[in-house]
Amino acid sequence: MNDASNFLISAANHRFSDGEDAAADDEDDFETWEALSKSFGEVQSVLDRNRRLIQQVNDNHRSKIPDNLAKNVALICEINDNMSRVVGLYSGLSATLSAVVRRRREGNGILK
Repeated sequence: MNDASNFLISAANHRFSDGEDAAADDEDDFETWEALSKSFGEVQSVLDRNRRLIQQVNDNHRSKIPDNLAKNVALICEINDNMSRVVGLYSGLSATLSAVVRRRREGNGILK
């Protein structure tokens, strides 16, 4: 198991240790877990929106009504914008998780 998996498991289980440093780590874990959960929720929301948009594009395409086909241009642009948002959200998630793993390694003397 890698450091990222270990962090997520410990955060999910809310593993608490004794001591001031452990209390600070636990607070950091909680805040990080909350930030990650919020970001994953945002990603899921955007992906759900895209699923609905794709269904609408497919329905418009099947109808072969010129007005509906014209509407697909705007819908596809929105899908594209949403995917850019998802990429940005995942980039932020990656940065957050990398920072947590780096801090953990530094705290455990693994990195110098």
